Amino acid sequence: MDATLRWTGTEPGAAGRIVEFATEPEGPYTILEYVPLGQTSYRHPDLMPRTPFYYRVRPYYGPASQPVEVRLPKGDFTAKEQKSDHEWAPPRTLRQTAVRTGSVKDAATASAATPTGLKATVMHSNGIRFTWTDHASDEQGYLLEDRPQGGDHFRPVAVLDPDINSFGLITLENEKRAAYRVRAFSYGKGSNVVHLKTGSAPER
Repeated sequence: MDATLRWTGTEPGAAGRIVEFATEPEGPYTILEYVPLGQTSYRHPDLMPRTPFYYRVRPYYGPASQPVEVRLPKGDFTAKEQKSDHEWAPPRTLRQTAVRTGSVKDAATASAATPTGLKATVMHSNGIRFTWTDHASDEQGYLLEDRPQGGDHFRPVAVLDPDINSFGLITLENEKRAAYRVRAFSYGKGSNVVHLKTGSAPER
């Protein structure tokens, strides 16, 4: 069984929305996908039989850095690269001093919370290390977003904890040439919750 969700409405100033589900009325909720504002439907495929599902949609807000263009060397993910410990890749908080901060939740100060100094360092043919300056005082996390060459919009490719300002991405094939940016974000209020219960699994 599949579930198709549809919604309407606008959220002024939002960067996008998240679609979430839970199997209990009070959660915990799990994020299914980050979707652009122009998207007004989502299909959740292959649901478990005889299970209740609860769905809601929430906007997220926050400023994004200036993008950087990255062009990786040609070639597949080599055996040597796969065996590397990639010590540069885990999310980290690098020390910062005397940094001006702002609130991502306050439209009047959100520009002061914009990440700056985004730098992309090519580590190998499929790996990029990103570093930036964190100016947000109350973010719920950071999104690393990319727009592959020929793409028409940015999409989140990694969700990071608050205060992170270093992260390594192992890229997909279509990300060899892409623009990247980071966004300090916070979630908005959820929509109404819709509920359904799946039936029995079909006989085979």
